[in-house]
Amino acid sequence: MKQKEKKLNIFEKYLTLWVLLCIGAGILLGRLLPDISTTLDSFSVYQVSIPIAICLFFMMYPIMVKIDFSEVIKAGKTPKPVLMTLGINWLIKPFTMYLIATFFLGVVFKGFLPGTEVLKNGETVELWRSYVSGAILLGIAPCTAMVLMWGYLARGNDGLTLVMVAINSLTMLVLYGPLGGFLLGVNAMPIPWQTILLSVGIYVALPLIAGYFSRKIIISLKGKEWFQEKFLHFLTPVSIIALLITLVLLFSFKGNIIVSNPLTIFWIAIPLFIQTMFIFAIGYFIFSRLLKLSYHDAAPASMIGASNHFEVAIATSAMLFGLASGASLATVVGVLIEVPVMLMLVRICKKTCFLFKDCGLDEPQCKKQLVEENA
Repeated sequence: MKQKEKKLNIFEKYLTLWVLLCIGAGILLGRLLPDISTTLDSFSVYQVSIPIAICLFFMMYPIMVKIDFSEVIKAGKTPKPVLMTLGINWLIKPFTMYLIATFFLGVVFKGFLPGTEVLKNGETVELWRSYVSGAILLGIAPCTAMVLMWGYLARGNDGLTLVMVAINSLTMLVLYGPLGGFLLGVNAMPIPWQTILLSVGIYVALPLIAGYFSRKIIISLKGKEWFQEKFLHFLTPVSIIALLITLVLLFSFKGNIIVSNPLTIFWIAIPLFIQTMFIFAIGYFIFSRLLKLSYHDAAPASMIGASNHFEVAIATSAMLFGLASGASLATVVGVLIEVPVMLMLVRICKKTCFLFKDCGLDEPQCKKQLVEENA
């Protein structure tokens, strides 16, 4: 029986378009209803907005419920790609993100990003530092969601990708808070440790626990086929819809800054794009070759390092610095470039699969199949 072809749904395929529309809607909303921030703050507990908290939970839960943690035990059979991904995600990527973002936003583009920003705790910082903080939060959040799609489209090892997603979710619980606190401190940003650990607990641990138990209960009651074909089909758009609602609220606060500085998003996007390409290149073209990985392992292992878990980054920046902060704006720029850049990397992988001996196709076959796919 021929396997049903897996494609991006309309929300994922046109995510960049939806983000742009949300930017416009948010800016318009902020200008028509300038008191929206006051209204939003009135529905908050301990500086955590209840509407935003609900949106962020539904942003994370559909991702977590897809993870089959029984697959983690299979990682022992193919440790090299997992170790490569963990090394890139936690020993290289956060620090290169900090260096690249600081160089471009704090040196090259500093003159184009003037001004200061008042944080939630009342302290004032240079605006470029706030953008760097958002970039840092992106850099320490490895993707645990759409990378499953990128791996599939690149003809990667789906089982291994799922294992890496599960392991990244677990390691993020342990490393995200301490590493984020360290790098934000290096960036001269005041960082409340209790807040960042609490944000990881609320926006990673809580959806993870809810996803794990609800997955077990639903499968036991309805079966795995119903869970995959019906439940996940209904749930898949929920995460992106929740993200888009959050973005409308976010840009309702940032509308004036964007209108006043239309190039701000462009300046932020440049270091994020360079970081993504650099991390992918060292993973795919260097470490994967040195470790003698097969193409089917190298492609998803490299892309999971290059992509970012922007949902967690947005959630943490919103809780740490507020929706109106430059840090939150920087994390949203990560969303803006994620899909087109990752689709470009998928194409690069497929065009260069012949570089790996275990690709399963020799160079002429690869080229012939690519021509047929692009016809």
